[in-house]
Amino acid sequence: MSGAHHDEGHTVAGWAGFAVAVLGSLAVGLGVVGWGPGVWIGSALLVAAVLVAWGLHLAGWGKPPGVRPVGLRGFGARDRSAREGHPDCFGCRMAGRRGVDRREVVDGAS
Repeated sequence: MSGAHHDEGHTVAGWAGFAVAVLGSLAVGLGVVGWGPGVWIGSALLVAAVLVAWGLHLAGWGKPPGVRPVGLRGFGARDRSAREGHPDCFGCRMAGRRGVDRREVVDGAS
């Protein structure tokens, strides 16, 4: 039984960003020990890792901040509500998506 309540990063977006970041870190490390273009290539890969994870999050392969909703548990679960944006999500706000707090919708309807 897991003690994790937030399940951060266990999504396609999280793992893809992590994989590209590992490659970038390896390239920077090789650049430090003598491979000339390694620092530049690695730095570009680290920037790409952020963009890959962000892009996949916006495409619905990430998750909203906080506790993962039951319907999004399991690797490969796609969040169909990502087009509107997630409430309190910095990445969605950076993309111009505001999101509607589902609690407000439920409370406003009653």
